[in-house]
Amino acid sequence: MNEVDSWKRAVWLRKLLGEDTSSRIDIFPLIVANIERSKHFTMVFYPMGDRLSGMCVKGTGSTVIAINSAMSVGRQHFSMAHELFHVYFDDNLSTAICSQKIGGGNEVEREADQFASYFLVPPDALTAAIARVKQKVDDKLTVGNVVELEQYFWVSRQAMLFRLLEENELTSQEAEPMRRGVINSARNLGYDDSLYKPLPLEKQHATYGYYIQQAEESLKEGLISNGKYEELLLEAFRSDLVYGEASEGSESVD
Repeated sequence: MNEVDSWKRAVWLRKLLGEDTSSRIDIFPLIVANIERSKHFTMVFYPMGDRLSGMCVKGTGSTVIAINSAMSVGRQHFSMAHELFHVYFDDNLSTAICSQKIGGGNEVEREADQFASYFLVPPDALTAAIARVKQKVDDKLTVGNVVELEQYFWVSRQAMLFRLLEENELTSQEAEPMRRGVINSARNLGYDDSLYKPLPLEKQHATYGYYIQQAEESLKEGLISNGKYEELLLEAFRSDLVYGEASEGSESVD
């Protein structure tokens, strides 16, 4: 797949999800909002170690995307976009297990990475952002510039460097030292470091979408007891739907 095809697909999916073609995307709230209207799509967050970024299982009745929640939040954003390629454009897929390395794997995995990059970092938006962070047109990008770009687009350092290398904004020699000291480089510029870390342990397990809808509908139709319904939710790591959030019952004062 060439860059034009990747961008056409990214534009199509952005529009399908109600987004324009240039804004940065807060991908998880966007996807959750859309899968609540879908009756065949389940999204699972689960820590999978450091070798897998996620997986996708497409069945005749439903599709499951699993994201490795042990990775950084920025990497999870890219993983989600990668798995969306498998859902919408990988017609031959039944199951995909996706590696941690961006730009590796077989041809389909590389296509999925390229699509994810264009979906999260639209070409026009990237060009404009690079122009903003550079002091002069012919300046080389610094690590500080890269931090600004990844913070703006909410992607990991690995994902940002992948794209900048593709756009010939950096050489491999220039990019290599930027892969080290990622968190400190952001902190030194005053940025919050949450983009580069996983969510807290208590938030690394969750399920959204079709599975939850099916459990709720089965309860409403009397097909399962309330006890079974709660059991299904707990198995899906949704204790918040069974017991409520710990902070419920009080509001802070503005």
